[in-house]
Amino acid sequence: GAFHQLKPKLHVNQLNSIGAIEAGIKLGAVSLDHLETVTEEEIQMLGSYKGCSTLLPTAAFFLRMPFQPARKLIDAGAAVTLASDFNPGSSPSGNMNLVNAMSCIQMKMLPEEVINASTLNGAYAMELENELGSITIGKAANLIFTKPIPSLAYLFYSFGSNHIDKVMLKGNWVQ
Repeated sequence: GAFHQLKPKLHVNQLNSIGAIEAGIKLGAVSLDHLETVTEEEIQMLGSYKGCSTLLPTAAFFLRMPFQPARKLIDAGAAVTLASDFNPGSSPSGNMNLVNAMSCIQMKMLPEEVINASTLNGAYAMELENELGSITIGKAANLIFTKPIPSLAYLFYSFGSNHIDKVMLKGNWVQ
């Protein structure tokens, strides 16, 4: 991959801790994904890692595994990203509302951390942070507008409800 300027994105530590985190960091991986099974030492490594620690809570949920230690990772300084890992084998849901709710409820993330992990950090994990992920001049206007809600936390507290009113992609309203 390096010959074609491809940077690694590794799925690691879903089932076991076998040294893949250390290897991924040494390889300069853009992101290390899954992380259901991490040691305290690996959490500290991820805290100083320059890439993203991508957590996939719907995979942990579907496989009946412990959720990833988001709070410990964030407290150690890790840049956490959230994603669905949508696939037919271990995470048959691409529902980011569910991912975000699980991250608050089960993984002890604050609502503001969840928004950041799902947007700007997600763009960073795909090396698109200069084009996507935040409301900034020069970036694509990819926005959701909610129906009236009492607070940001309510989005995740009321996880069974869809509060999205309008969607804009690249500055155009989605019908």
